[in-house]
This record gives sequence, C-alpha cells and structure tokens, in this order.
Amino acid sequence: MCRRASSRVVCSIIPPHILRCLAERGDQRQRDLAFRTLGFSAHLRGQRQVLTSVSFLGTTPTGVKRRTVYTAGNAMSLPGSLVRGEGAAATGDPAADEAYDGAGTAYDFFQAAFNRNSLDDRGLRLDSTVHFGNGYDNAHWNGQQMLYGDGDGTVFKRFTASLDVIGHELTHGITQYEAELNYQGQSGALNEHFSDVFGSLLKQYVAKQTAAQADWLIGRELLEPTVKGVAVRSLKAPGTAYDDPLLGVDPQPDHMKKFVQTEDDNGGVHINSGIPNKAFYNFATGLGGNAWDRPGRIWYVTLCNELSSNATFQDCADKTFKVAKDLYGAAVAKEVRSAWKGVGITVQAVTVSGAAATQTPANKPAAKPAPKQAPAKQKAPAKTTKKAKKK
Repeated sequence: MCRRASSRVVCSIIPPHILRCLAERGDQRQRDLAFRTLGFSAHLRGQRQVLTSVSFLGTTPTGVKRRTVYTAGNAMSLPGSLVRGEGAAATGDPAADEAYDGAGTAYDFFQAAFNRNSLDDRGLRLDSTVHFGNGYDNAHWNGQQMLYGDGDGTVFKRFTASLDVIGHELTHGITQYEAELNYQGQSGALNEHFSDVFGSLLKQYVAKQTAAQADWLIGRELLEPTVKGVAVRSLKAPGTAYDDPLLGVDPQPDHMKKFVQTEDDNGGVHINSGIPNKAFYNFATGLGGNAWDRPGRIWYVTLCNELSSNATFQDCADKTFKVAKDLYGAAVAKEVRSAWKGVGITVQAVTVSGAAATQTPANKPAAKPAPKQAPAKQKAPAKTTKKAKKK
C-alpha cells in the first residue's frame, strides 16, 4: 500500500486487500488493528509536518553509512526517541537492531552490486522508527524514513524480521529518486515490482544463493505459524503465497490474460505486480547464476535511466530488452524477450544497424540515454544521466 503525502510517497508492504480481509474476518482485536492500519494514511497526513527532512545538504562519501534508529514506544509519533546511531553498540532490542543491521546490509548491497551511494546515490541518511503503533500490522517507507510495526502476534510477526521486506521498502526510496514511477495502474505495479525484485535480490545476495537456489518469496518471516501460507508474495509463483481463512487467497496474476481491472489499491498495484515479477523470475532462472548480477544490473539500469514516471509493462519489457542488448548482447536480450513473452508481453524493440534501439512514440517522453557499456565483471555500469530530484 502506497499513498502520496505532498510530493512524497508513503509505501507499505501489506496491501489493503489483506487488511480488509482481516477487518472483515478476524476476531475483535484483529479487526480493530486492521482498521487502525487501514486508517494510517489519514494519521500520517497529520504527522508529516513534524517529520524531520533527511534530504542531503551535500554529498556523503561513498561507503560512509549513516543510520539512525528511533523507537515510537508503541505510539504513532515520528521519529520517536533515539535508540541507536551509526557505530553505536547493539541495543539488545531485536527490532531496533534488525532495523539498523538491515539498513546497513541494504546499503552495502546496493553499493557492491550497483555502485550506489544510499537511496539518493549521494549518501542519504537511513532513518528508521521501530515499535510504531500498538500491534501495528505493517512497515512503511514514508518518503523520508522507514517505519516498522511489531505485528499483532497472531497473524503477523514484527516487520523488521524479514530482510527482503526491509529491502523492498528501501527500494521505494530509490524509485523515488530515479524513475519516480507514479503510484497508479501499471506504473504503480512496476513501482511495487522493482521493490519486490530488489528486496528478493538483497536476500539472495546475503545468502549467496543462485537464482535456482532462491525461494523468491517476499515476507516469509512475517507470517505466524497458524497462517496458511508461505509469504506475502511469490515472484516464482504469483497467486500461491497464501490461502488462509483470515487473509483470503493471494490474488496476484502471473500472465497478462489474468490482469486484474480494479479501482482498489490504486488500480491493483500490489496485485498486478505479479506479472512483471514472474517475468523477472523467468529471466533470472532462465539465464542462471546469481540473479543480482546480470539480471539485477539490467533491471537497475532500466529503473535509473530508461523509464518515465508513467511507464507501462510494455515500456518495461521494451527497455529491459534494450538495456540487456546494450550491456550484454543479443543472446541475453533474447532471454529477456522470452521471459516477457512467458507472461503475455511481446517485446516491441527494433534493431538498427546491429545496435539495439527502441522506437519512442511522439506522445511519450524520451528515455534517458543508455549507460556506457561496462565489462560484465564490473560491479556496476556507469550511469550517464541522472534526473534532478526535488528535495
């Protein structure tokens, strides 16, 4: 769930259709907590005036992490009381230490894999607030910082327990500073898709798993044992993550012929993201090896350099094909084409004089220039352009 707050976007890991199921089917406590979570966006609008801006005043050198963890003490005021700053000893509070460690691990991953210096690529401080709300069933990127609930203890556990959830939400921050994908319809589903992809890649990178070895699940650690499900979402098999009396049935499609037309959830951003998720899974497993390597790099460059804010699934397919050919040649681009075809999307790219290119319709903003080609063993390709971001 993700809503705009002024010029910023508030993003959440648990979508509204799950929370509504809890509000309708749960016991009295579960219903109350679900309604409270659903009403959070209204509360946030009242809070955003007191949020401390974490926008940079300059550039922090690459490799210098800046993490700050606060506790809300089960209240809903931000940022809360400081419990751990950069370099400080562990607190002994699992939520605080997981938020601190997870932010650092995500920073290290994006630096090592893509040569990125924090979310804004200029060393943005990574602020987190834990123990947000009382039994709060969600985690958020609110456009400035992370918020983590403790879960209700019967359906959801604490939200810092899942590294891919931390990576998912922090990736919303990267999207905010790069493609700025509008949180509606297909562009909103792509916003969720990129967060799911890089959340999963973060977990795979830490576990040193190949694409074939990974579970491709998002939020596996969040579910209590009584829940009939394996995670919140599955990139490998969208629509199979859960089938539970309280949560309902996972509604994600895995093919365009199953695309869900809805006004709910900003046009189904958490639902239809299953389609590009499956395409990425197809590509990564079809190519083999480490998914954060060539597949992750292609998706990262596409997010940073190629997509407009209103990008569609077709745009993403065409641009990932283009980037794949620019960076790795025709054989890898062919795998990208096959992956998208597997979900019902035919790449509409054109080759000109042996070089990959795409046609840009007259009514569509031109994409950024392609990055310079980098050798495959480099950690990240150079980015030739960078959008100016509003701070």
